[in-house]
Amino acid sequence: MTAATTDESLLGAVRTHTGCENPSAFLALNSGNSTYTVPGLDGVIVYRRTGRHAVQFGGPFAAPDAYGPLLESFRRYVKGEGLSLVGVQLQRADAERYAGHGFTVNQIGASWAVTLGDFSLRGTRFMQLRNKISRAHRNGLEIKEVDAGDWLKEIAAIDAAWLGGKDGAHQLEFLVGEVGGEVQPLRRLFAGTIDGTPVAYISYSPVYGERAGWMHDLSRRIPGGSPGLMEAVNAHAIEVFRSEGVPWLHFGFTPFTGLDASHELDGHSPAFQWLMHALWAEGAALYPAQTQLSYKQKWAPDALIPEYVAFDGPSASLASFAHIFRACKAF
Repeated sequence: MTAATTDESLLGAVRTHTGCENPSAFLALNSGNSTYTVPGLDGVIVYRRTGRHAVQFGGPFAAPDAYGPLLESFRRYVKGEGLSLVGVQLQRADAERYAGHGFTVNQIGASWAVTLGDFSLRGTRFMQLRNKISRAHRNGLEIKEVDAGDWLKEIAAIDAAWLGGKDGAHQLEFLVGEVGGEVQPLRRLFAGTIDGTPVAYISYSPVYGERAGWMHDLSRRIPGGSPGLMEAVNAHAIEVFRSEGVPWLHFGFTPFTGLDASHELDGHSPAFQWLMHALWAEGAALYPAQTQLSYKQKWAPDALIPEYVAFDGPSASLASFAHIFRACKAF
């Protein structure tokens, strides 16, 4: 059965059922998501309906004994609605379960993370990064943690300028974070100004599980401004997190990155595997994966976390793959 799951019960599931170690799990609480629950089963499935497809975010946020029954119940529900099911941002533990249930599962990309305990920007490997950060500060950048409720106008101004510089691009949804809503107090927002004018912000979402910490999530800046804005804001946030003893900073999911044959499961689609590598090399018009990865690699991440897509059936579906991006409002 579908359910209007409250933020409280969904948040509880995201916080409690961390066995699959999904660093993006907090995105389940984005506005616009639908949820599926079954009475007596301890868990929630999060998805969006787009066209004749149900695009599931991650695996079920469920207790171990409820995981399989909840997935199979949702699978039957989706088929009963005449929809095709595709799951995205599954973790390795999810991927193995889905493959065992007859899904075709392929790596679609990776998440990246940095341990913060001994992190430092000293050394030659970070010289260019330090130079960009120093340039931003020389240009007058001031950074502080702010309350999103007090910064609504500033956020709107930065968003409008950022989207205006993207040739009419739409605000992405679903697999990226947001600012606002009932769970905003659980996020953290760091913002930069120059001469009192807002120029950049980064929103960080909480990460639960073995690699608990924060995820560098939604980020925006004024186009054409000082170099190094985002780098300086993130470096400031890192120092705050380190002072608090936060163990991990995650950089989130980037499709088509971190691809490796060793990450694939038995029964994966070789044709879809080829497509992912082709999109890494030539797919900038669909998603700027190389640009996104370049920013993440500046911070020398020491954890690569493969992420997966699961198609309900014996083969990968290009139509289902396309509907992932439709759910994100990418086109």
